[in-house]
Amino acid sequence: MITDLTHEMSMTASRDERARKSFVAQLRGHVLVNMADNMHRHYHDQVAPRYEREHGEAPADGPTVHKLMKEEDYFRFYSSIRYNAQEMVWQSVIPGIERNLKSLADKAKSLSDRDVGGSLTLDPEFEVPKNVTRLDVHLAPGCYHSEFTEGDVATGAIYDQGLNVFAAGMMGEHLCDIGDSFSNYVRLRFKDLNPERMLDMGCTVGHNTLPFAKLFPECEVHAIDVAAPALRYAHARAQALEVPVHFRQMSATKLDYPDNHFDLVYSSMFLHELPLKDIRKALAEAYRVLKPGGILLTMELPPNNQSAPYDSFYLDWDSYYNQEPYYKPFRDQDYPTLIADAGFDGDAYFETVMPSWGHSDEAFFDEVIHADGRFNDKTGRLTDGICWYGFGARK
Repeated sequence: MITDLTHEMSMTASRDERARKSFVAQLRGHVLVNMADNMHRHYHDQVAPRYEREHGEAPADGPTVHKLMKEEDYFRFYSSIRYNAQEMVWQSVIPGIERNLKSLADKAKSLSDRDVGGSLTLDPEFEVPKNVTRLDVHLAPGCYHSEFTEGDVATGAIYDQGLNVFAAGMMGEHLCDIGDSFSNYVRLRFKDLNPERMLDMGCTVGHNTLPFAKLFPECEVHAIDVAAPALRYAHARAQALEVPVHFRQMSATKLDYPDNHFDLVYSSMFLHELPLKDIRKALAEAYRVLKPGGILLTMELPPNNQSAPYDSFYLDWDSYYNQEPYYKPFRDQDYPTLIADAGFDGDAYFETVMPSWGHSDEAFFDEVIHADGRFNDKTGRLTDGICWYGFGARK
C-alpha cells in the first residue's frame, strides 16, 4: 500500500498516476515475496537435490547456485519480471515529475530561504566520479547526478518518488525507517555517546539523515553526496520538514573536514555503490574524521562469508541485473578486515541486526540483543518482518 508523500516537495498525482504507481508497487511485492518464495522452494526441491546426486555434495557458494539457476526457466522468468518492474518504478513517476519540474525547482529555491538552520553547499568545480557517471545505477535513467536546467532537482524527486513506489509503504511516511532504526540503535546501544556533530556519507535525498537530526536535536548534522540535483532536493526536503541539516557536495573518499571532527559517521546502503578501492578510502577517511570514542556505523546487506549459498545468490541479484556492479565485490569482503584496514582496532568491530523501528525501546533493543548480529531470511528484504543489518566500529 503506497500513499502520496506529504512534504512540500511532493506533488499532486493524477488518478492515472496513482493507479500506475500502485500497480508497480504491487507487482514488485508479488515478485519479491510470492515469486521469490516459489523460486526458493524450486531450488530446494529440485535444483539442489539434482546437483547433489550428480556431484555428491551440496552447492558450495552463491556463484555455483547462480550458475545452476540461470539454467532454470523460473529464474529467467523471475529475473525478467523483476528487471522490468524496476524500470517501471521510474517510469511510473517520471511523467508527473516532468510535468511539475519548473514548480519543483521554484519551490526548492523558495524553501532554501526558510530559516530552519540547515544549509546547502555545492561545488561548481566538482567532478562527479566515473562509477556514478558511467552507470544508470538501479536502472534509474540518468542516474542521480544528471541535470539539465538551472537549479535542477529532477533526479532527487525521481529518487524520492521512486523509492516510495519501490518500498510500497514499508519505509514509513517519509521513507526513513532505516534512519529511524539506526538512530534509535545508536541512542540505546551507545548511551554514553552524546553526539555534538555527525556525518552521513552518501545521503542522496537525506531520507535516512533526518531521523538523526530529529532524535539528537543538539547535534550538528552534516550530509554529503556527489550529486548536485539530489542535494538541492535533499536540502529543500529537509527545509520543508523543518529539520536542520548541512548538505555538501563532496566525495566520501576525500572528506573536506578536519581530523577528529565527528562523534558519529554513518552511511546507509552507500558503500556497495563504490569500487573496492574507494570503499577502502571512504572507511579510512571516516576513521580520520572521527573523534576518539566516535562511532562508525554503516547499514548494508550482510557479507557473503556469513550467508548460505542460496542467500548469497539471492542477495547478489542486484549486482548482476540492477546496474550495481560493485555490490557483490563488496559483499565478498570480510567486513572486520575492511574495518581493521581503515585503522580501527581489531576488537572495535561490531555488527547488528535490528527490526524495523516502531517498537518500544525495550522491545526494540531486546530484539537487537537477541539477534546478536545474526541475520535471517528477512534481513534486508522488503517483506513483512523486515530486519536491517549494520556493522561498524568505535575509534
